[in-house]
Amino acid sequence: MRKLKLQIQMTIDGFVAGPNGESDWVWIAGPDEYGFQKIVELADSSDTILLGRKMTPGFIGHWENMVDNEPDSPAQPLAKLMVNLRKIAFSRTQTAIEGRNLEVENGNLAAAVNALKKQPGKDIIVYGGANFVSSLISENLIDEYYIITNPVAIGNGLSIFKEKKILKLESSIAFKSGKILNKYLPV
Repeated sequence: MRKLKLQIQMTIDGFVAGPNGESDWVWIAGPDEYGFQKIVELADSSDTILLGRKMTPGFIGHWENMVDNEPDSPAQPLAKLMVNLRKIAFSRTQTAIEGRNLEVENGNLAAAVNALKKQPGKDIIVYGGANFVSSLISENLIDEYYIITNPVAIGNGLSIFKEKKILKLESSIAFKSGKILNKYLPV
């Protein structure tokens, strides 16, 4: 059975975005080639991306623009993956959203994700948004947590954890930028 992997950036004080969804703090530490390669490898281990409705337009627009208009960007390998992989946006309110290789799922979250896990193929990855990821966590649907802790505190913001969740640290990689990629498994 395929695994659902969460990859998310987090501040040292536990937020995945500012109070209004701000993510400008993700870039404070600066670029890190080794860290970027790890992110590409994780994305390449999957063939499907799950997204929450609220973050989908920005995610799609960012990566499609990069593929179409920034051929010299060092992020091209990741951009091509993001555009070419199958993407499923979960929404209770919309039945269609523009984007390449993008489907919209309106059904029961747990049933839809469990059905996806049973399909053949590579693993499934989720990047956000915060409320969507929080719902996946509450339903115990995440099999592997890849939390990239950034060396910045923002004091207030959005959290993905709404209740106690016990996780086991599987591995930890420190990047030159000061970010740390921790892989956790549910207990």
